[in-house]
Amino acid sequence: MTEREILRAIRLELGGRSDLVLWRNSTGTAEYYDRSGRPHRVPYGLVPGASDLIGILAPSGRLVALEVKTARGRVSKDQKMFLNLVRRMGGIGAVVRSVDDAIDAIEGEIAC
Repeated sequence: MTEREILRAIRLELGGRSDLVLWRNSTGTAEYYDRSGRPHRVPYGLVPGASDLIGILAPSGRLVALEVKTARGRVSKDQKMFLNLVRRMGGIGAVVRSVDDAIDAIEGEIAC
């Protein structure tokens, strides 16, 4: 499966949960031209390295950050730093490579 397919499958599976809200954190750069015709690049997304899926888990209100990767996908330095920060601050941060990984990341935290 591609990363996009895995991400979509996770959103479909976890989207039905009443205790979890997830948003897709789209990132990239947009280009626009000012009145003089000069191009400007504007980054969008949460922060560099922010996870693909960002959410809130009820009833605790814990932040959820899921970085979606394929079986061979590599996690960047910025992504590792973001996930470590989320975990250090009490949130749920995980690299997930399948729907089952995503469920395990959430369920493992609920059991704690």
